[in-house]
Amino acid sequence: MVSTLTPAAPASAPPEVGATLQRLRLARGLTLEDLSRIAGVSKSMLSQIEREKANPTIAITWRLANALGVQIGELLSSEVRSSDMIRVVDAHEIPTLPGAHAGYSLRILGPMDLAGKYEWYELTLAPGGELASQPHDPGTSEHLTVLSGAVELEVGLEKKRVKHGATARYPADVAHTIRNAGKTEAKALMVVVHR
Repeated sequence: MVSTLTPAAPASAPPEVGATLQRLRLARGLTLEDLSRIAGVSKSMLSQIEREKANPTIAITWRLANALGVQIGELLSSEVRSSDMIRVVDAHEIPTLPGAHAGYSLRILGPMDLAGKYEWYELTLAPGGELASQPHDPGTSEHLTVLSGAVELEVGLEKKRVKHGATARYPADVAHTIRNAGKTEAKALMVVVHR
């Protein structure tokens, strides 16, 4: 009696994250430098991952997924998903630029592919916190709607208090600072329009 052995199924290879990462990055119009800044992962590491020269750790994969606004499973999958008509981005998927040292948190609400044209953020300022910005490109403007608390807005040499519910519109191609001089947290929606 001759026994036949069936060959064992080949062990599945680890997912090729690089191609998926590059596809998602390019679909959002991001450079390696853009994604590096948003995700907090070095540009050289991103380049190595995209060229399949390095495998990202779980922590790096999580940061990249958050920065790209996708589930971690989508980054690990090589399948190209058909796009849904309605794309819901859960709160934990929204990239956040922490400015804890200055008492602010900036959640990036707008899609990455519009960065450089239109950007919108949720700004949270702790008491005494401030977001100080250097001049943006010529013609850039910002629109700040205070959702809770009140803020002091300084644009160039002019200062104004913006209360809950009010919207301030101002040129952002000059140095500008948004600060919370109050005793409670302030929250605002900030829209940046580039020309």
